[in-house]
Amino acid sequence: MKIFIAGASGAIGSQLVPQLVARGHEVVGTTRSAAKTGALRALGAEPVIVDALDPDSVADAVAKAEPEVIVHQLTALSGPPDFRHAKRMAAATNRLRTEGTDHLLAAARAVGVRKFVAQSNAAWMERTGGPVADENGRIEPNPPADVESAVAALRHLEDAVTGISWAEGIALRYGGFYGPGTGIEAVPDAVMAEQIRKRKFPIVGGGGGVWSLVHITDAASATVAAIERGKPGIYHVADDEPAPVRDWLPELARALGARPPRRVPAWLVRLLAGKAVVDMMTQARGISSEKAKRELGWTLRYPSWRTGFIEGLG
Repeated sequence: MKIFIAGASGAIGSQLVPQLVARGHEVVGTTRSAAKTGALRALGAEPVIVDALDPDSVADAVAKAEPEVIVHQLTALSGPPDFRHAKRMAAATNRLRTEGTDHLLAAARAVGVRKFVAQSNAAWMERTGGPVADENGRIEPNPPADVESAVAALRHLEDAVTGISWAEGIALRYGGFYGPGTGIEAVPDAVMAEQIRKRKFPIVGGGGGVWSLVHITDAASATVAAIERGKPGIYHVADDEPAPVRDWLPELARALGARPPRRVPAWLVRLLAGKAVVDMMTQARGISSEKAKRELGWTLRYPSWRTGFIEGLG
C-alpha cells in the first residue's frame, strides 16, 4: 500500500518507516524540518516538508501523495524533552491533536483514503474501575485542571478519528514509550535517562499509579499490524505487565546504572509541579492489549519491561 505518515521523523515514525518499507509498502513521510529529510530518505521514505497546522500545506501534500492509508503520529514532543519549555510543547501538541487531526482528516477524505490510523495514549484512562482498563474504558472525564486541555485534545482526536464513516478510523492508545529515540535509552544525551541518573524522577507518595509501558519497536510493529489488519475503533498498545511506579521505576534506574529513585511526598510535588504529576504517579491506570494481540496477530518482542529494560535500551 501507499502510506502517508504525518510525523515520520519522530520516535515512533523512525521505527515505523523501516518496518513498513521492509514489508513492501511505499511510504511518504512528513517532517517540519528540511534537516530531517535526508534521514527519512535513508529509512526508505519519500520525505515531504509539511506544516501540519496549515490546512493548505496538508491538503497539498496529501493530494500529491495520493495515499491509501494515512498514519497520524504528529506531536511536538519528538526529540529530547525540553523541560524549560514543557508548557509550550504541550500546547503545540494539543493543537496537532485537534487542528492537525482535522486538517489530515479533511485531506484524507478529499483523496479517498480508506484507512486512517492515529496516535493516542493511555496515560489518562478514567481513574475508576480497577488497575487495568480495556478498550471499553474511556478517557478521564474530570482530569486535574493543569492537564485538562491535553486530555480534551486526546478526546477530540479519538472521537474525530473513530467517528468517520467514509473510511476505517483507528485510534491507538499507546503505553509509555521507552527505547531508542524516546529519551529513556542507554545513550549519553538521553534526557529522561539522565534525569533518572540524577535522581530527579522520584517515586511520588506511595508510587501506586499503574503504568503500562511499551518498547518503541513493539509500538511500531503494533502500528504496522493496525495498518494491515485493524478494524475501526480503538486498540490498546502496551506490554503484558502493567505495574505501579514503585515497582518499575527502581528497575529502570538499576538498568541505567543509577541509584534508586528518591521518594517525595505527594503534597510537596503537588505544590512544586501541580496536581497532574501527582495524579499520574499515584492514580494512573494501566491497559490491557489483549484485543490487539487477538485481532491483529500482534506479537511483542519485549512482553515485559523487565526484559525490555535489560535488553532494549540501546
